[in-house]
Amino acid sequence: MELLLPVLVTVGIIIAILGTQMSTSLDPVQARLQQIAVRPRSLEELELQRPLSDRTLKPIIRGLAGLMARIYPANTMRSLTLRLKRAGMETTSAEFFLGVKGFAAIVGAVAVSALVNLMTNDGTQTLAGTAGGLLVGFMAPDFYLGNRAGGRGKQILETLPDALDLLTISVEAGLGFDAALVKVTEKLKGALSDEFKRAASEQRVGKSRQEALRGITDRVEQKELSNFISAIIQADQLGVSMSKVLRIQSEQMRQERRQRAEEKAAKAPILIMLPTIGCIFPSLFIVILAPAALSALSSCGSF
Repeated sequence: MELLLPVLVTVGIIIAILGTQMSTSLDPVQARLQQIAVRPRSLEELELQRPLSDRTLKPIIRGLAGLMARIYPANTMRSLTLRLKRAGMETTSAEFFLGVKGFAAIVGAVAVSALVNLMTNDGTQTLAGTAGGLLVGFMAPDFYLGNRAGGRGKQILETLPDALDLLTISVEAGLGFDAALVKVTEKLKGALSDEFKRAASEQRVGKSRQEALRGITDRVEQKELSNFISAIIQADQLGVSMSKVLRIQSEQMRQERRQRAEEKAAKAPILIMLPTIGCIFPSLFIVILAPAALSALSSCGSF
């Protein structure tokens, strides 16, 4: 009993100290004051906190963008802006994309010329490599933009039948077309849902339904989606029942999706035949004909 009291007092003191430290460390006011204390106080420190790409690459790209925007004609700039919209890169301006093309051309020219010079040590070939790298680097962003736009269009085409089914069910259940469009954006995710969401928001700020839907056809280059939007606009203008039009469009979209699947299935044997002929048959020929060839060589050598 005499030893128990000092032990309890010691444990109590330790618990009190730990509790005080924990309470001070979890104090939100103290934590906020510490954040303010370590906040940078000069513009140089604020600049150094930015990512390295923002401090180095972006100023170079913006400088190249200003130079190249003076060279490109206005029609090319408008078509580039449309391509950026179809690729889902509306936040990227056409001028900045031109700067990216110029920067990629410089990097490609330097990289290819250095590689060719290292391999051949020939001035003529190095100059040709510089021209080739310049061309490849300049065209690489366009290939990326085209692939991104194509992938986005394929994703929209794959999602369109499901979206039309949900839209048809919502309208037949009693919702208006605009409310059904909002319901589709809540249930589905992807590029098509984003386009429908943007059309719905444009209608809320004052655009008509026809203008909002036509904006989708400008941003998405898909024949099926354009036909669907044209049918919706004509039904809206003529006062035709929207549910009937949606039902017809939904059935047509499902039939077209089935036909695309059948077309891919018909192409599968041809696609399988190419690697079979190129990879499997040579190995089989080697396994089957190599012993016969060795036997023939040994018999010829014995004479």
